Amino acid sequence: MNQTISVNIKGISSFAVDSALDTIREKALGCLRMLREGKGRGNEFTGWLRLPDRTVSETAAVKACASRLRAQAPVTVVVGIGGSYLGARALTEALNDPFAPQEHRLLFAGHTLSEDYHAALLRFLDGTSYNIVVISKSGTTTEPAIAFRVLRDHLRNKLGAPAMKSHIVAITDARRGALHDLAVSEGYETFVIPDDVGGRYSVLTPVGLLPLALAGYDVDAFARGMLDMALSVREGNDTPANIAVTYAAARNALYDNGYSTEILISYEPSLVFLAEWWKQLYGESEGKESKGIFPASVTFTTDLHSMGQYIQQGERKLFETVIHVKESQRNLVVPGASDNSDGIGFIAGKRMTEVNHKAGDGTRIAHIDGGVPVILVSIERIDEYNIGQLMYFFELACAISGYVLGVNPFDQPGVESYKKNMFALLGKPGYEAERERLEKELQAKG
Repeated sequence: MNQTISVNIKGISSFAVDSALDTIREKALGCLRMLREGKGRGNEFTGWLRLPDRTVSETAAVKACASRLRAQAPVTVVVGIGGSYLGARALTEALNDPFAPQEHRLLFAGHTLSEDYHAALLRFLDGTSYNIVVISKSGTTTEPAIAFRVLRDHLRNKLGAPAMKSHIVAITDARRGALHDLAVSEGYETFVIPDDVGGRYSVLTPVGLLPLALAGYDVDAFARGMLDMALSVREGNDTPANIAVTYAAARNALYDNGYSTEILISYEPSLVFLAEWWKQLYGESEGKESKGIFPASVTFTTDLHSMGQYIQQGERKLFETVIHVKESQRNLVVPGASDNSDGIGFIAGKRMTEVNHKAGDGTRIAHIDGGVPVILVSIERIDEYNIGQLMYFFELACAISGYVLGVNPFDQPGVESYKKNMFALLGKPGYEAERERLEKELQAKG
């Protein structure tokens, strides 16, 4: 067991009373036990909890499929939305060198209804051979269903129906659903999303592993990172030192004191989509029953020049969770200059990582002094192993935090409301009365 992540909550000491924090921490420990024993609400969707125990020995099929797809085309389009998209994109964006030539390029579709986006994607695909990895438990979620229909038609016109089959992989339900049935009838290679794993907790299933392998990264190291974190925080550590318990308790203690917005912050642009994954994880898990901390994100120091003013002096209802990356992968020193006209001669000779870290330290102190509580989550570096640890840590802490809050962290009943309205307005059969009502409401509301 090797835990490479630490959590520092000294930055909330002026904003949460120690006795209240201790009480919530004890409650969080009880919630961890309840989660582990499968006694909480939504326990039928806690299969992700023990995925790390077996995944390291089950990656051979994913790696073989990735090798086959990489050999037959230079591009793969990953089709999905929400948890069927964000985990994969978070992983590949975090690990990607944005300026290096890509041996195999991943593109994404089905996460938006933008006609311009998908038309531009098709124009690009006109000039290259490609694969499709479509991810959906049901196969009927509107955005990916539209994108898959469009891409499948494009690929059929490009290759012909018989040849295109080897270029399509479906990650879906084991037994039922529109995508499952289509994959069986057409003969697509398939992988299973387990029944007891919800989309936003699915990154250690083929949902996240296949895109990771396609992009050329080490799926075994990622799985080992998740396993080591699971062994560290899931069991055998029912103490206040458990970092998942500490994080869950700290954010709930702040919420009880009126801090209703949490901003996830990193100082690395490669973690932008990790923050998007985190926002879905916490937003869908906690935002229900008129409860929940609102999850937001910024990237510093970039956003210090846009959102920094509000964070420093705006309404005092927000707190920060900062991801601090201790080690960079490369070495770049700020050079000297003879005239020092830019006024930064005192920085010459320092590594950019040191400058970035000092910017983080200075910002953290300024924000705490300005009335913003800060939780510090430190990781060693950005690689498959450490990102695996970080993602499992956030998953477990989220489930604990949801139970502390008193909600089911594994459902999302509110997501269906917009879909019903959209179907009615688009003229879905059986929704005629609802369409008439909505159109009148739109006219009244402008």
